[in-house]
Amino acid sequence: MGIVNVTPDSFYEGSRTECLRDVCLRVRAMREAGAQCVDVGGYSSRPGADDVSADEEYRRLAVGLEAVRLEWPEAVVSVDTFRADVARRCVEEWGADIINDISGGTLDPAMGETVAALRVAYVLMHMRGTPADMQTHTCYDDVVADVIRDLAFKADTLRSLGVADIIIDPGFGFAKTVEQNYRLLACLGEFRRLGCPVLAGLSRKSMIWRPLGLTPAEALPGTIALDTVALMHGADIVRVHDVAEAVQSVRVLQLLRDSEI
Repeated sequence: MGIVNVTPDSFYEGSRTECLRDVCLRVRAMREAGAQCVDVGGYSSRPGADDVSADEEYRRLAVGLEAVRLEWPEAVVSVDTFRADVARRCVEEWGADIINDISGGTLDPAMGETVAALRVAYVLMHMRGTPADMQTHTCYDDVVADVIRDLAFKADTLRSLGVADIIIDPGFGFAKTVEQNYRLLACLGEFRRLGCPVLAGLSRKSMIWRPLGLTPAEALPGTIALDTVALMHGADIVRVHDVAEAVQSVRVLQLLRDSEI
């Protein structure tokens, strides 16, 4: 899943695109590199990011979605939003296939019913609080058990509303400390008990660069290492800024698995 940020303030500067031409170039490069899905976002969820109105978020998303439809009409498209009305517009006006909700429905109670009515897939991610205050909500009895319990309850609620296709995301970096993130990664296979595909969003996150004394721009080698670990521990999807490098990881890992048969 290639990341397309139509934002001026995403945490990784190299992922920021704002004009249609730049987004088209990014989407074209992802397609040529072997991406299987494009995730378009218009609202930065990094701590301290500015709030963005629903209208401005949709305007940005529309730029990204137009670029995808121009460069890769048949692409599977995911929209990164926690707002039900924005999600609806992206599906109805641009044919988005997946709604990727960082809040797991906690920031807009209408999201579950909206996704059910739209009959699209839904990425159910774990987060506590809001992007502005989430790092004050990192107290868990057992981070793995607590996150699985929370996601299981929300998945059951979504199914009761009629949402058929759910993808589970443990929410690396969202209301977790560095140590908790690595604990979740080590136990990623346990999330498969929820009976859904598992998505790992690790790309250039602070759990990589902060303990190493680096910057997001310097975190590609660590990202590739952790994406590979995630795939070996049961991830079905990796959400990445750097598609070509991630595709290499996927392919060599498949060669390894083929050799073990």
